Amino acid sequence: MLIQGYRHSRLMEESQSRLEAVARAGPPEEMLVASRVVEHPLSYRLWEAEHDRLIRTVSAHARLAPQIGALRSAAFGLIHRKALFEYLRKREIKGARRHRLFSLFYGARDYASSVVSEHASFIRCSSSYLCTDYLAEQLMRDAAFGEPLQLYEEWYAEYFRVFCDVELADTEDERLVLAPLEALKPLLKYRLKQARDSILALPQVPTSVWREVEIRRATGETQKLRRLSVEQRRFRLGSDTSGPKSGEAADNPKR
Repeated sequence: MLIQGYRHSRLMEESQSRLEAVARAGPPEEMLVASRVVEHPLSYRLWEAEHDRLIRTVSAHARLAPQIGALRSAAFGLIHRKALFEYLRKREIKGARRHRLFSLFYGARDYASSVVSEHASFIRCSSSYLCTDYLAEQLMRDAAFGEPLQLYEEWYAEYFRVFCDVELADTEDERLVLAPLEALKPLLKYRLKQARDSILALPQVPTSVWREVEIRRATGETQKLRRLSVEQRRFRLGSDTSGPKSGEAADNPKR
């Protein structure tokens, strides 16, 4: 099914309007993130430039189907880029462990500048994720942004948590406790790959079309009804005691 895609300007306008709406009256956590972009001109310009590049990977396609696929891929990238700061918040990493964590991802770069950079990146990525989720739900009607992508985000957070916990273990006792989780890392990574591939393979059509296709699809539990021949229909009409009485019209093709 060939459906015309959205222009770049429309996707950007919808994204900007969505971010401003969330900053005014969204869920508390989302409102805090969006307002930190919208209320600071420099942050907004940086976000706008990054989001513009992100959306161009979607608008580069003329048809809706590849746009849906590109938006899913963009969402995966945003989930990955948000993970470090989300891990920091949930694990409440502090002190020397926090320094070690940043050195894992930023190398020998100055710690203070690394923290500032990561937080700013988290705010921009979270803002873009709010927008991509809105575009998928309200414009493209992509059901993959419902439970499938939410489940992927949970699984990625779990994998990222195991990875960081293992890397930050600095005593023999901690390593022994985390050894079973370290053994699970390949399995968790494989599960993520399978989930990503499955989500990308979902039908790239609006939800309404997808549901209609599913409803019309043969399931193996149904079978075609046998069509009656002319003679059989005449026999059934003649033997139907609940049919019209004598003198009444049995059938009116003009009706």
